[in-house]
Amino acid sequence: MNSLRIGLISDTHNLLRPEARIALAGVDHIVHAGDICDGQVLEQLRQIAPVLAVRGNNDRGAWASDLREQETIDLGGVRLHVVHDLNDLGVETHTLRAAGIQAVISGHSHRPEIIRDNGVLFVNPGSAGPRRFRLPISLAFLDIADGKLRASLQTLEVD
Repeated sequence: MNSLRIGLISDTHNLLRPEARIALAGVDHIVHAGDICDGQVLEQLRQIAPVLAVRGNNDRGAWASDLREQETIDLGGVRLHVVHDLNDLGVETHTLRAAGIQAVISGHSHRPEIIRDNGVLFVNPGSAGPRRFRLPISLAFLDIADGKLRASLQTLEVD
């Protein structure tokens, strides 16, 4: 059985928590859905696994100029689309499905959620960075086995 585990993280806002590093240990790939705020966060993540990242609304400066606002990647036989703010997606779910996209990874809201809409999986891992309001500190995983997707959220226990 072919399987792949992808760590999904977003809105770190210049803080890669030790709890996030521990949770991501052993993943095959990491997707960061933006608001990284410092290129060092990506360097730290690359020590764990290969990283695909998109630029969020708070990512500025020379280090961020190499990041695109949206990316599409094929991993484990599954096509993923990554965008920081879902409102910037610009297409309907049926258009995504027609393009072969099976999952959309986004951030921005800091609200972790998994939704399946018309055959497309939408995953927001929430924020793994500084606490905002009363939202949990979280990340997510996408497990791909034989072309099938399963997403899960993980709340990080932090002080």
